[in-house]
Parts: sequence; structure tokens; C-alpha cells
Amino acid sequence: MKYEWKKQEKHLYGAKKKAEIVKVPPQKFLTIKGEGNPNNQEFSERVGVLYPVAWNIKMGFKKFYKEHPELQAEFEYSEFAIFPLEGIWSTKNVDDITDKESFEYKIMLRQPDWITQEMFETSVAAVAKKEPNELLNELCFETIEDGACVQILHLGSFDDEPASFQKMDQLVKENGCTRKSYQHREIYLNDARKTAPEKRRTILRYQVE
Repeated sequence: MKYEWKKQEKHLYGAKKKAEIVKVPPQKFLTIKGEGNPNNQEFSERVGVLYPVAWNIKMGFKKFYKEHPELQAEFEYSEFAIFPLEGIWSTKNVDDITDKESFEYKIMLRQPDWITQEMFETSVAAVAKKEPNELLNELCFETIEDGACVQILHLGSFDDEPASFQKMDQLVKENGCTRKSYQHREIYLNDARKTAPEKRRTILRYQVE
């Protein structure tokens, strides 16, 4: 069977245009940090270094599963779909959170729970041998647990996100919660490079307490 995040995790990736509170469990990610304007080349380069490793992990596991029938009982799935790109965003300029030059970010691709540190390191080494890139040294494999969060499906340009955040803030207020920090998460359900701004679908999410 193939693990498909669209089907198996609708409560997290099937966000609606109405804000809602969700609980996000621990999740594994390939991550890389950066700062500055996401329209700069540096951001694109960091995004670009994630995918070769993610694909190597995906294909490596599929091959491993096929070649080791005696171990297949240990896994519920034989392969998996690549997860959507995500980003955790913050800022060094809390007086103007729209100042893109002050952004701090962690860009990442989620991995299934059964992927291990060893699988990650093997894939990084394989990609580095085939496509040397200094940014591979900045990649990390980590577990992140967000816990209680509010989320919403934002439709349209990234620059129009404040309107969606207002809806999220209102729900938080109505439920007697508080936002934990300026940090928030974005999950990109389509490729921004190939999608007109008005057709972009982005899940916005931040932690609450």
C-alpha cells in the first residue's frame, strides 16, 4: 500500500477556509534554515536542496521494501507520496512583521514516521556523491511537535495572508486561547512557482495555548 498524506491525514492537510483548532502530533522532517526575503535566489536554492534527498529517501525505501520480503511485516506501507513543502516563519523585526528582509525561516519536507536518521544520512551521502552541493551540509533530520494549533486554508497571494490571520486570531480569542509566538507555519499545497498568485492554496497554522 502507498501512504498518501492527502487521504490518510485529512484532518491536517484538508484545512478549510474557516479557521479551526487542531492538535498536531510529533512529525519528522528534512529541514534547512535561512533568513531574508523569500523572493531571493538564496531561498530557492534552499528549497531546491531538499527535494533530491526526499526523492532518494522515497525511492530507497521502496527498493528496500521490495528486496526484503522478510521485513515487510514491520511496515504498514510499501511506499509513500512526497509531502508538500512547508515553512516555519518568524521575523527579527517585530515592529513590522511584513518586512521580508527580516524574515527568518525553516523550510522543510515531512517524512513518514518510519523513516530513520540512518536512512536520511544514507540519502544525503548518495545525493552529495551524484550532485555535490554545500547546502547539503546544512540539512537536518528532526522531529517537531506543534501540539495545539489554529489553522486555515488561505486562497490567493501570500501578500494577502493578513486577512486570513485575522480570522485565526478571532477564533483564538473566542476560545480563550493565546498565540504562543510570532512564529507561524505555512504548508504549500501547490507549487508557487507554477501557480498564479490568485490560485495558490496555503495552509496557515500557528501554535496556541
